[in-house]
Amino acid sequence: MEGYIVLSNGMTFEGTWHGDNPVSGEVVFYTGMTGYQEVISDPSYHGQIVVFAYPLIGNYGMNMDDFESSAPTVSGVITGEVYEKGHHYQANTTFAEKLKNHHIPFMSNVDTRTLIKVIRDEGDMKGMITNDLEALKNFQEDIGIQAKLVKEVATKDIQTYGEGNHHVVLMDFGYKKSIVQALLEKGCRVTVVPFDAKEEVIYGLKPDGILFSNGPGNPKELKPYMPLYKKLAENFPTMGICLGHQLMALAFGGNTKKMKFGHRGANHPVMNLKTNKVSLSSQNHGYVVEEETLAGTGFQVLYKNVNDSTVEGMVHTKYSIITTQFHPEAHPGPRDYEFIFTEFIERMGERKEAKSYA
Repeated sequence: MEGYIVLSNGMTFEGTWHGDNPVSGEVVFYTGMTGYQEVISDPSYHGQIVVFAYPLIGNYGMNMDDFESSAPTVSGVITGEVYEKGHHYQANTTFAEKLKNHHIPFMSNVDTRTLIKVIRDEGDMKGMITNDLEALKNFQEDIGIQAKLVKEVATKDIQTYGEGNHHVVLMDFGYKKSIVQALLEKGCRVTVVPFDAKEEVIYGLKPDGILFSNGPGNPKELKPYMPLYKKLAENFPTMGICLGHQLMALAFGGNTKKMKFGHRGANHPVMNLKTNKVSLSSQNHGYVVEEETLAGTGFQVLYKNVNDSTVEGMVHTKYSIITTQFHPEAHPGPRDYEFIFTEFIERMGERKEAKSYA
């Protein structure tokens, strides 16, 4: 069945339609050659239609272990080609079957190369995928990007995992399962709490450290919670990942801005400004911290993107805070920055030791 991807700039691309109802969202692209299972289940992609740059998707199927959340969270998917079977010893379903089972429409046989060039030239934009041209008459009404994306993917309950020596409270804005797994593997107990958890609830959990997770949308939508986030970061060793990194900058007086087309892939080079060492990182973000607004916040830039010099990580000069715009847990992607979790754990240990001598 013929389908269409229509962009807000008026351009239309044709392809093969798979799915039920038309959907709209922000059209973004992902450059990794593998990792499609992790991408479609990463809550940070909630509200977005993902265009896969790699021409063949689905060749190794889907398994039970590599999901970043309980179900796919993307609004829709666009590919050049979808392999309908998928061969891998762990695979228990196919890419197409998983999307269909969760009523997520997708399109194949699309000229993704040209589509991505348009996005790179004009920036991430709103779009709709549909098999019904009549639906396009409601394009302007249906195309709006949802404002409360975090609330739709974050947990509503408190959940605890593991029995480690260090207790991390993870503020959930749409966290990836692999972040929790990375902490568990390093001997932590992790309690996941809603992004709007009350101060007394968090303090009552007696954390050794706080981790602000990744998540979808504009970080400025969480402005009412900034005073609490700042207070927590001032009182506990803190780590921020992706959206959490942006929230730390905002909470201490910095600013963020929308990028033209964001960073979404598994091979983004990042430089450590202290060592001048460059390593590859996994990334997924459409907003970035403005470096010039960090003056007076106490934050120093530690990591920068080699390609465009955007801020990729910070450390605070007074408080025990480390942040990364990239994903140190990777999954998918390189594990070059997994050591940052170890640094976070060491900071929690130092705080415990200092308290024992107090």
